[in-house]
Amino acid sequence: MFRRIKFQPLRYAVIFIYFIILFFCAVELNFLWLFGYSPNINDIKTPNMRIASELYTSDGKLIGRYYKENRTPVEYDKIAKSVVDALVATEDVRFFQHTGIDVRSLISSTISTAQGDRRGASTITQQLAKNLYRTRNQKSEGAIKIIPGFRTIIYKIKELVTAVKLESYYSKQEILTLYLNTVPFGGNTYGIKTAAKHFFNKQPSQLQVQESATLIGILKANTTYNPLRNPEQSLERRNVVLSQMQKYNFLSSDEFKKYSNLPLKTIQGEFDDGNEGESYLKSAVAEWIEQWCEDNNYDLYEGGLKIYTTIDSRMQNYAEESVASQMKILQRRLLNEWGNQNPWQNSEKEEIPNFAETAAKRLPKYEYLRKRFNNNQDSIDYYLNKPKKMKVFSWDPKPKEVTFSTLDSLEYYAKILNTGMMTLDPFNGHIKVWIGGVDNKFFKYDHVIQAKRQAGSTFKPFAYLAALESGMNPCDRFVDKPVKIKYQEGNETEYWEPKNASYSFSGREMTLRHAMARSINSITAQITEQVGASKVVEYAHLCGIESKLKSVPSVSLGPNDVSVFEMVKAYGTFLNKGMKTDPILVEKITDKDGNILEEFKAKTTRALSEEIAWLMTYMLRGGMEEPGGTSQALWEWDLFKKGNQIGGKTGTSSDYVDGWYMGLTKDFVTGVWVGCDERSVHFRNSETGEGSKTALPIFAKFMEKVYQDPSLGITFGPFPKPGVNITREYNCVTPQYERELTDTLQTDSLFMDSMNVPEIEPLDSGTIETEQDKNREASTKVLPKGREKIPSENKQDSKADTSKSQREIRKENRKKKGDENN
Repeated sequence: MFRRIKFQPLRYAVIFIYFIILFFCAVELNFLWLFGYSPNINDIKTPNMRIASELYTSDGKLIGRYYKENRTPVEYDKIAKSVVDALVATEDVRFFQHTGIDVRSLISSTISTAQGDRRGASTITQQLAKNLYRTRNQKSEGAIKIIPGFRTIIYKIKELVTAVKLESYYSKQEILTLYLNTVPFGGNTYGIKTAAKHFFNKQPSQLQVQESATLIGILKANTTYNPLRNPEQSLERRNVVLSQMQKYNFLSSDEFKKYSNLPLKTIQGEFDDGNEGESYLKSAVAEWIEQWCEDNNYDLYEGGLKIYTTIDSRMQNYAEESVASQMKILQRRLLNEWGNQNPWQNSEKEEIPNFAETAAKRLPKYEYLRKRFNNNQDSIDYYLNKPKKMKVFSWDPKPKEVTFSTLDSLEYYAKILNTGMMTLDPFNGHIKVWIGGVDNKFFKYDHVIQAKRQAGSTFKPFAYLAALESGMNPCDRFVDKPVKIKYQEGNETEYWEPKNASYSFSGREMTLRHAMARSINSITAQITEQVGASKVVEYAHLCGIESKLKSVPSVSLGPNDVSVFEMVKAYGTFLNKGMKTDPILVEKITDKDGNILEEFKAKTTRALSEEIAWLMTYMLRGGMEEPGGTSQALWEWDLFKKGNQIGGKTGTSSDYVDGWYMGLTKDFVTGVWVGCDERSVHFRNSETGEGSKTALPIFAKFMEKVYQDPSLGITFGPFPKPGVNITREYNCVTPQYERELTDTLQTDSLFMDSMNVPEIEPLDSGTIETEQDKNREASTKVLPKGREKIPSENKQDSKADTSKSQREIRKENRKKKGDENN
């Protein structure tokens, strides 16, 4: 074919061009997988800019971003002209004349390189091809990369071809926009908008000439010319960029002198709009929509999604404030209670020996050390005891700087109290508040959905639900007396003899509502025996508990581990007229342009009849309304205007390891758990460690803030009246005894091992005096500033106040609070 060309130099030139074209085609088609992947026309039309996805609250506040490369795209007309001028003058002065390849510059660069003076010749479009399509990553490498020197040649060819494709599809302005939105500025700062914010705390349209030159100067070497790290080198590079702008007539001589004499002035931007940092909510949402992203072929970290959660930013903020306020108090209380003693104890109240050493063996690092030192325990111990500087969690404004060994750190963190809190609107399934712990930076474990702990007495309502479902009514009566329940443990017959938290039995008849309000263990055990433990488990699962529950005689006292998420979901079934609602955390997802990709609705199923659900809500109100109810510490807060009603249940597991409060209003359900991650560390007594002293105040402080914010539209008021005919007897009055037996108002704990306490016979009289009663007048609860001291037990039980109603006592306390504030 080529022999037809008689002129030999022309023939050789044609052959050369022919093989060059053939080679380019082979590269483009990845012939025999030799050359790696090349961008195709679809890639050119729909470039993946790896845009961060943004996370919003339901009221439109940006609270977080997901990204591998921290970038936010910006349109061309929102970029200062000086940025474009500086870029073209420095990187590609003939940008507006060429079609992706600057032949003149390419020839000049080739000659210079051959002479030993390596000089770049890449156009802005070629650099865009490299940045946008990652032409130099592993995916773009083929088998030919093993030949020395060929890999770079292949990279360059791909960038040349891709640049031509880009120029044929996009305008010059669009190419500049793509470039400035994708180019890296060092660290995890990508794109001109993020860089302008990071280095000058400005929008791209607000950049001055000298600032634009500084940013463009960074592109030559991200670290060397970083103005925050290396201001002198950055200033020098900035002036080089300004001189290039003068050289190519983007600046006059006077302007060059003016700008080059200005000092380098940076203002590092604060990413206070959720751009940085992790949070429990971000992690929970990421897990929530992981399957959706997979099913719909979206990358959460590069897809530019806008994710709108169901969270209300105001309520979330109030919850965080309430948690911080109360947890500081509780942490100080726990440390003061133990003093110089180590708090980790076994069930016999003996200090656990080698606590930190045992905990260290559960660390991934321990396995690494074991292999590294070939099981030499002395070497492992030396490493674990080696002090080093570190920052640890503290309730101070900043983390505490300490010198700790690994074992010191384990002991320190074992003493830290944590919490989980969630608020749900069960009517539409929207989660309004999500607090997974005290600090996501130091505690990654989410205590709303990942952590599962003993529910204690907050599980008792499921026993009373089973009782109602079996045909009982809230006015049915049981006697508070010792019980002995037989059960089978393998082939052995065992007996369970539950005690009340006061270690006493009143011998009184109590209605179901009164017994649940007072959290009487003996009556709860009788009910469980009558309906069957398996029925309690069945109804708990029906309402929304998903964890595996052991059907044991003590099941109603909450020995099983459950999550805050499950408990809130299950209690929501009571409030939502018996409809179980699967909570949702994400309301909708849109693309970067605001087009809706998916909207989410909560799934609901009928779990209980409306009558039974209303009766359960009525029973839960008993914690406030029945004499000795365990929720009555809520009277200390400003929560009961305009006939407002609150239902709820406290709970405390054995040895005060876990403190719970489940609170219901007419609008939503809130669950709070408090405890240490290490279960052997806990409070020592009921006065400090029960749920009404740990978790309940968080709920109370939160609700007080919510009610004080009219913008939320959440008002005081009673629970709705029943929407169906109530066929059961429920409106029965509990007599007000001269002195109520203090049981779980002061100690509402899970107590199952009857061998730990002496037998106490039931009383025939209607009153009982315990050591706690004798000390009641001396024992007072320290309240926040602005509130008078109130007896630590039920207000109407105080000797001084036996003749006053709760409403009268409440008015007096409010008046005192108002007088003090005035």
